[in-house]
Amino acid sequence: MPPGSRTDIPRPSFYRIKDYEELIIPTKDGEKLSAFYIRGPKGGSNSKVTVIMFHGNAGNIGHRLPIARMLLQAAGCNIFMLEYRGYGISTGHPDESGLNIDAQTALDYLRDRAETRDHKYIVYGQSLGGAVSVKLVSKNQGRGDIVGLILENTFLSMRKLIPSIIPPARYLASLCHQVWATDTLIGNVKVPTLFLSGLQDEIVPPTHMKQLYHLSNAPIKIWKPLPNGDHNSSVLEEGYFEAIAEFIQRVSSEDPEKK
Repeated sequence: MPPGSRTDIPRPSFYRIKDYEELIIPTKDGEKLSAFYIRGPKGGSNSKVTVIMFHGNAGNIGHRLPIARMLLQAAGCNIFMLEYRGYGISTGHPDESGLNIDAQTALDYLRDRAETRDHKYIVYGQSLGGAVSVKLVSKNQGRGDIVGLILENTFLSMRKLIPSIIPPARYLASLCHQVWATDTLIGNVKVPTLFLSGLQDEIVPPTHMKQLYHLSNAPIKIWKPLPNGDHNSSVLEEGYFEAIAEFIQRVSSEDPEKK
């Protein structure tokens, strides 16, 4: 059972988020995925921007709602939070191929939904979610509606991560048989990318993020170190949400090179 398989999932209303939907979205292989779609302020500069959030291995989408609320306040964008198969109340069992199907399901849903089909998308992944995000963007960037990628404390690959984190590897034991070769895909990403790196990360060595930054061929790439951030608390560091808000504003403009 994955760490995020608890069913007592906080809802957006608990955090005083009012304009949202709770969704159940089917996948092509028969699973049913839980998701939240949270609307930003109507008529704002980022009202046609949706951030697609992919969380890390531990917890579920409800545990990331404080992050969503801060993003709403900082950037005024819409937020789509997907629950992987086997996490929260989503059906199924998580594995690499399945999570990639889930991510594609999320993007396809937004592209097909009348409310969001003309939005610009920014894909935001934390830890394992960063690996999911890189794979998704590398496959889907050709249409031009994905305008940015945000990575936080993401690893080069699972095989390169495990030797450096024993005994903390126990927290990722359910994923150890999988590959997640982010380092071989990041060079294919051609959208602006923000790298958020907690320099006190005790699970993913910060060198992994730095190497991903150097491997990136993104037209705009931004390195944001968080000196006191560890693996799970980097979001608490000064400048974290400001960096994301500035990035969103820059890449969602008509010509990000001029910002």
